[in-house]
Amino acid sequence: MNCLFSARGRQTVYDGTVMSRAPDDFDPLAVVIDWLDACRSRDLNALLDLYEECAILECDCEGVRLTGREPLSAYWSGKLQNQLPTAFTLDDLTVTEDGIWVDYRNNKASLVRAHFRFSPSGKIERTHCGPLDRRLSA
Repeated sequence: MNCLFSARGRQTVYDGTVMSRAPDDFDPLAVVIDWLDACRSRDLNALLDLYEECAILECDCEGVRLTGREPLSAYWSGKLQNQLPTAFTLDDLTVTEDGIWVDYRNNKASLVRAHFRFSPSGKIERTHCGPLDRRLSA
């Protein structure tokens, strides 16, 4: 699959076709809640289905940058299997011009802030997370 994301997440190219708007029923808040639910229930397939095939994940906690379904699967499988009871609980949500800021507890129950950007199809195209005590640039 050929994926190209713009700097602001507003335009995506899939196999040569430019898409520039989300489906009418797209609700970014619902996607984030589904993301948290998939994490809490340890459902790796449901979690990965929320991401574009060429999604990018940047984790400042671990200093990693991953692209694509296979690396995301490897990253998330251990975190979903080894989580504390209070993991993946929501602390705060903020809608931004280009996505959603989410403050939540990670698999170790530490506070994390993540910024989610979405593709025109309504899937997650980029996630950037880090400890809540640091400011992240979207």
